[in-house]
Amino acid sequence: MGEVIFWVIWALVAVSAMIVAFSKNLVYSVFSLLATFVGVAGIYIFLNADFLAVTQIVIYVGGILVLLVFGIMLTNRIVVARITQSSLQRTTGLVVVGAIFLVLVLTMLEQPWPLAESAAEFDSTVDKIGRLLFGDYLILFEVASVLLLGALIGAATLARKES
Repeated sequence: MGEVIFWVIWALVAVSAMIVAFSKNLVYSVFSLLATFVGVAGIYIFLNADFLAVTQIVIYVGGILVLLVFGIMLTNRIVVARITQSSLQRTTGLVVVGAIFLVLVLTMLEQPWPLAESAAEFDSTVDKIGRLLFGDYLILFEVASVLLLGALIGAATLARKES
């Protein structure tokens, strides 16, 4: 059952990423990007990287995607928001992407993948990362937060209109 769910998530990521790349409607692209981010978080869960999955949801879906949606909503003429593509090298791009895909598939097929004899017990990484962040690396964590606060204040100052 887990393998079927994995392939469904993989198909969701692949199809939604293709919609992001080829859609001419900006709103459809942003909501397809939401499905791509959630699918990648699902793949992280299958890799037992629960901290990365939560980080993917919080930062990308909760931060960057919301920023894109607000940017679209606050833009004038949202009804006519269309993406135009005038790529002259589409054939070259498809050949390069196809070659890279072929190399990746051949590499995957040639590898001797070890099979697990039994299902491994799930070991959460959140506890370990939390203890490191708020223990050994607390000072560095606080310095990074002050740096990000300074960048946020600077961005708000630059973006503020002169009166």
